[in-house]
Amino acid sequence: MPRTVHLAVYDTLADWETGHATAWLARAGFTIKTVGFVADKPVTTIAGIRIVPDLALADLRPEDSELLILPGADLWDTSDELAPFAAEARAFLDAKVPVAAICGATAGLAREGLLDDRAHTSAVDFYLAATGYAGAERYVETDAVTDGELITAGPTEPVAFAREILGKLGAFEGAKLDAWYRLFHDSDPAAFEELNATEGEEAQ
Repeated sequence: MPRTVHLAVYDTLADWETGHATAWLARAGFTIKTVGFVADKPVTTIAGIRIVPDLALADLRPEDSELLILPGADLWDTSDELAPFAAEARAFLDAKVPVAAICGATAGLAREGLLDDRAHTSAVDFYLAATGYAGAERYVETDAVTDGELITAGPTEPVAFAREILGKLGAFEGAKLDAWYRLFHDSDPAAFEELNATEGEEAQ
């Protein structure tokens, strides 16, 4: 049975933030399904790209998923419209199913109280502090953070965000994960051969 990852989609979604993660999860054999407020009702990203959700948020169940990815979007900062997605993240975490949030979605989780007791990061510490959350002492100044089942990152770190996701779900591990990150983050040409080496070649 295919392992399914759910990607939340909504108007003003930040296109650049999840592409590395979803593309490489798909190449590793995961099925990516999009989740919107209403199935089959298109949403429009910041770039103006239309996405038709596969599934309605009301029909999403943690037990049917390996991971919920919450991208950033302008709507996280301009209204409470996306709060139901943060509430769904709580249901996932309560069920011990991973959640990965980047950029504005971290603020949504902060308002939901999900960062109060977990190490996390975001765009910058005062961005989350403006939400009035109680987790400021758990903020970490780094590219991306995994604490238990929760992954967080800031808007300029889609590659580090993907690294944490790929490692969490076992798409890449160990030296392969390191090579993937060095290739896409550092443009290290040697990492390409390491990433694409067969098991026999790795052992030599």
